[in-house]
Amino acid sequence: MVFWASLTLSALFVVWGVLAPEHQMATMNAALNRVTSGFGWAYLLLPLILLALLVGLACSRFGRIRLGSDEDRPEFATHTWIAMILCTVMGIGLVSYGIAEPISHFTAPPHGLAEPGTPQAAVLALQYSFFDWGLHAWAIFAVFGLALGYSMHRKQRPGLVSALFRPLLGRHADGPVGKAIDVFTVFATLFGTTTSLGLGALQIDNGLNRILGTPTGTTTQVVIVVAVTVLFSLSAASGIKRGIRYISEINLSVAAVLFLFVLFLGPTAFLISLFLESFGQYGGDFLLMSLRGPAFGDTEWLQGWTYFMMAWWVSWGAFVGLFLARISRGRTIRQFILVVLGMPSLAFFAWFSVFGGTAIELDMNQGTDIAGATAADLNSAFFATLAEFPLPVVTATLVVILAVLFFVSGADANTYVLGMLTTHGSIRPRTPILLLWGAVTGALAIILLLSGGLGALQQTVIVASAPFLVVIVGVVVSFLRDLRTEPDSTVCQHHDHTGVPAVGEPPRSD
Repeated sequence: MVFWASLTLSALFVVWGVLAPEHQMATMNAALNRVTSGFGWAYLLLPLILLALLVGLACSRFGRIRLGSDEDRPEFATHTWIAMILCTVMGIGLVSYGIAEPISHFTAPPHGLAEPGTPQAAVLALQYSFFDWGLHAWAIFAVFGLALGYSMHRKQRPGLVSALFRPLLGRHADGPVGKAIDVFTVFATLFGTTTSLGLGALQIDNGLNRILGTPTGTTTQVVIVVAVTVLFSLSAASGIKRGIRYISEINLSVAAVLFLFVLFLGPTAFLISLFLESFGQYGGDFLLMSLRGPAFGDTEWLQGWTYFMMAWWVSWGAFVGLFLARISRGRTIRQFILVVLGMPSLAFFAWFSVFGGTAIELDMNQGTDIAGATAADLNSAFFATLAEFPLPVVTATLVVILAVLFFVSGADANTYVLGMLTTHGSIRPRTPILLLWGAVTGALAIILLLSGGLGALQQTVIVASAPFLVVIVGVVVSFLRDLRTEPDSTVCQHHDHTGVPAVGEPPRSD
């Protein structure tokens, strides 16, 4: 039921986009304006509340509880676990927005808080890039991942969002209401991640044009999507322990090479100083940034950046949460929260500082026009920046490889999660189901590229994510009810991940 209903809804949306793209765009525009004007504040307030809740849980006695039985230990080594978190979640965003967002904010500072092109604008550009890609995004993902990991591994429930609602809805969580939650989850997951696949195809298309001189356009993009669809479908069919794991580790290595290349050959001292000042301002203005809405205008800017980003993360919540839950069995709640909130945020801050900061320095002091190239084509930002460094063909090739690997690993994880959601939460979906969802994802990306519907899809992500705000609240309430059922002896007396015994517990012999 969930599978066919999800497939039907997706197909109807695609047909609408193919037959009446202008009507679809106008409808989504109207809905977008209504959602952001009436409920935009919720996209700012909810992530902040989730962040406070997670920090409170990590510091509480519940932080010792494992995502699994008390005897379970992590399935993956910590470095592999972190690599999978970094590469499968928002990897393609590092390439698409790692330079494009900071340089865009540099030339058009958020909320008019600085003069364009000034040192103050440079700090503000990174500060708001940190805001869009840092703790707020990962708070949404961590809440879903924590609730699902606890439900799946400790309560032995299926890997479904509807199963999280059993403490709140009782038997209705397994009935039509629960099925509706799962169908909507599949719909949001499919369309949220297809947007990323479209961005990946555009990025690879731009890179191949610079390296090999291939023609750009939808034909090349379709070929790219077909080729990558075959790769990520085969990877998904090979399982998490092989496909996703190995691609994630390779991905991290290629990203590290590019990162160190630009850091040490670029304006190193400037980048470090810019990072520290931007990070300090991010921390100092954290509450103000988190709650700054359109009371005095700026609605259009918020729709293009903050609202869009937060809505995108909300629509990705279940997808990312399910994947995080699947790879985090045996981790304690405290370790899960600290790593999922901290490591990706710091990695993203460093990435944006080095690449975005380099582009800013080049435009400020070296007379380049990376901002202009970015305004003309978002996907040219990375290549325009690397063109100012030695070995531009080699580095551009590495960016294309990175984009392909991020594309594959992200779509791989997406296919795996869709397989779970449509097979009653099975942690090992059958290969035919995985291949089918891989084909559906690829076909959807192709149809949207051919119909020019990527812009409409991005609008749809914001509109479709609005009801999911209510789902997140339900997930939090249900999870807290679940935690209250933990016996005091379980919460207080077993070991946490550090191996240090709790108060009153004798030391272990090992």
